[in-house]
This record gives sequence, C-alpha cells and structure tokens, in this order.
Amino acid sequence: MQAGQKGERVTAAILFAVGAAVLAASDAVIVRALDGAVHPFVIAFFRALFGVVLLLPFLALRPGVLASTHSLGQHAVRALFKLFAMVAFFAAFGMGPLADVTAIAFMSPIFVVIGAALLLGEKPGARLLVAALIGFCGAMVIVGPSPSGFSLAILLALTGALLQAGIQLILKSMSKGDATSTLVVWNLLLTVPISLVLAVPFFAMPGHRELVLLALQGVVGTSCMGLMTHAMSLAPASIVAPIDFLRLPLVAFGGFAFFNETIALTTVVGAVLICLAALVAARAKGVKPVN
Repeated sequence: MQAGQKGERVTAAILFAVGAAVLAASDAVIVRALDGAVHPFVIAFFRALFGVVLLLPFLALRPGVLASTHSLGQHAVRALFKLFAMVAFFAAFGMGPLADVTAIAFMSPIFVVIGAALLLGEKPGARLLVAALIGFCGAMVIVGPSPSGFSLAILLALTGALLQAGIQLILKSMSKGDATSTLVVWNLLLTVPISLVLAVPFFAMPGHRELVLLALQGVVGTSCMGLMTHAMSLAPASIVAPIDFLRLPLVAFGGFAFFNETIALTTVVGAVLICLAALVAARAKGVKPVN
C-alpha cells in the first residue's frame, strides 16, 4: 500500500473513531435523560430491537455476514455478557455522575490484562503491571475522596467494566474464526430475544417521549458499533483505541450542559490516570475497545 493511501486510511479511521466516541457519549446522555422511567433491562431490549430494525437493510444486502464458524451457543454466551454489561452501565448512568461512571468504564482494558493472566495463563510484562497499578490508583482516586464516593453507581460501573473485559477475553478466541462484522451482527440479533425474556418481569410500555429516546438510542448504539468496527478495519488498534478516550470529556460536557453536573477535581485526576493506564495496556497488548 502506498504511503498516501495508508495516510488516507488512517485519517478516515480517526474520523470514524471520533464519530463513534461522540455517539457513545450521546448514548450515556440519552440513558440519563430517560430519568429512571424505563428499567435498564427494558432499555436494553428496545435498544437492541431498534438496532436490529436499522440493521435489516444491511442484512438484506449482505446475508453472508451471518455465516459463522462458531455455534449459536457461543454467540449467545457473548450476547448475554454484553447484555449484562449494558444493563450495568445503563443503571449506573441513571443514578451516578456521568463523568465518574465513564471514567470507571475505562478500567475494562486493565481487567482484560488481569483476566488474561489469571484465566489464559498469559504472563503480563512490566508495562502491563504498571498499567494495572496506575488504573487501580485512578479508580481509587475517583471512588475515595470523590463526592459521589463508593456508591452503587460506581459498583455497577465496575461490574460493567468487568463484564466488558470478559467479553474481550471471549473475543480473543472467537475473532480468530469470524469477521468482526459477523460477531457484531450475531450479538445484536441474539440480544433481542434474550433481553426480552429478562425484561418481561419489569416490562411497562414506555411513553411517547421515552419511545423516541429509545429509538434514538437504538440508532446511536448500532451506528456507534458500525463506526468503531470500520475504524478498526482501517487502522491499527494502537491508533484507534486512544480516540475512544474522547468519550470522557464529551460525557462530562453532556452531564454539565443537560443535567447541571459538576466535575470534581478527583474525577479529573482519576480519569487521567485510568485513561493513561488503558492506553499503556492497549499499546502493549493491542486491546480493542468492545462495543
């Protein structure tokens, strides 16, 4: 590939990744705007449902994307992990400061490093150990003296980050046989029936305002996955992954502009440490953000 073409691909990847970060931040703001009127499991169901509706034209044009080397059960397990991760983050965004929750979400690459060492027998080098330590310190800065403290929202965000790490570890093996687009499509398709079953005990038909927000979230979430997936196909993860950190200041701005949330200095310091740790881990092991 010529240098000019490579440069154009990298530029396009960066633009797609920036778009994905903007959409991911919008997703968090939409969840907060629902203001607890819709249960997190119901949010997950409608998000997946509207996402599948958006995806139907793509599937009609490219039905071959459904061809997979993995069993339906394997895709279902990953979809279940993804569903619970989404629900944890939805609940956290609904009750905690958006900036704090988003910062804690960036602990996921650090948990991947730890999980790979404990479960897959990988031996982390000095750089990864330092990244894990920095990330832990950043989290403690946020949950310690922060005004929000070690709240339920922070616990849910940590749970979501752990589940996201579990998804990444599953993808370590599944991505060897399937294209990323195949994994994304199957995840979305299976999330609809799984989330419906889990949402039934909490189901109440959302109002018109809530339905509009849920439909918007479905479009935003699916578009975000598509943009980040395409960005990853155009440039190395070491270039694309750090751009995801743009999500944090965007979410913080959204929290301030729409919900009058203030940002504590401890949140800023902790977020910088966590993003630095995640960046070090990503560059060391090529950890990709999971959408």
